[in-house]
Amino acid sequence: MTDLLSVAKLAGVSRATAARAFSDPQLLKASTRQRVLEASEQLGFRPNHIARQLRTQTSRTLGVLLPSLLNPVFAQQLQAMERQARNVGYGLLIATSDYQPQREAAIVEHMLRQRVAGLVLTVADADNSTVLATLAEEQMPFVLTHNVPQRHDYPAVCVDNRQAVADATAHLHALGHRHIGMVAGPMLQSDRARLRYQGYCDAMQQAGLAPQPVIEMPSHTHSDFRLLKPLLNAPEPLTAVICTNDLLAISLMGAAMRAGVQVPGELSVMGFDGTDIGEQLAPSLASVAQPSDLLGACAIEMLLQQTTSGTRVLAHRLRHGESIARAPGHASFSSTSGNHHVNAK
Repeated sequence: MTDLLSVAKLAGVSRATAARAFSDPQLLKASTRQRVLEASEQLGFRPNHIARQLRTQTSRTLGVLLPSLLNPVFAQQLQAMERQARNVGYGLLIATSDYQPQREAAIVEHMLRQRVAGLVLTVADADNSTVLATLAEEQMPFVLTHNVPQRHDYPAVCVDNRQAVADATAHLHALGHRHIGMVAGPMLQSDRARLRYQGYCDAMQQAGLAPQPVIEMPSHTHSDFRLLKPLLNAPEPLTAVICTNDLLAISLMGAAMRAGVQVPGELSVMGFDGTDIGEQLAPSLASVAQPSDLLGACAIEMLLQQTTSGTRVLAHRLRHGESIARAPGHASFSSTSGNHHVNAK
């Protein structure tokens, strides 16, 4: 492991001078301080006293890592986190990974160098994240949002992704659909999507139906209708799809209608997230709604309480919309009825 002496040697200064670059940088010449920082960066060194400062929360800044702010579910969550943090005297340092797992380590390292007091993160794969393992080893406070670790007891707040999509699939089955598919973005970039697909498989098998392979799109938020079209023209065509987020569902609805496929007359489409924009469409988007405001507020609360383990599961609900209907050949169905609430388990 790199130590301060190695940094000092590389920078050509004494160990005491190297230490001063981190503890009292104003006492050094700018050129000397810069040599030490460059050596530290090159060797991947972060002083232990900074880690101790973070753990005692002398900083009033919290780091937030999200996949994207283009998805309204993350933007709404962030707004709730900022409000909750501000109420107790903290500010946020925000970064996005653009769903790229390889960016997560660099972003978190940068936040730690900014001396954040703790982090709220949504990562690609919580169970296989070296970033989370390092944070846990260093006893840095962090809370996951949306991620649901299966092999680690990291603190997290989320909905039950697997059960939520199982409920959505069962609802479509109750409307007479037998050929139901699931549309997702790149599966390796989202452990949430994998859990949602498992929930879809659970419900299909429970209904005595064979689950379809996931229809994987190249993007989490933009559909490629060419990947779906063969399944709509098959001898037993799909009559309904569940998308792993609302933006993907909205994109798919638009692509379907441009291709002359009626939604929901020929294809029912359900999203996941329950974003407000989905309700403003025509047809309005049916979706699995998760409480983004509550999720964000809970994450900050858990972080400041330094909750060290355990998952807090929030309730989801099925939000009905005009984008789903009974399967072709069944009696008409009014999709404008009220929401179906599902309690957290």
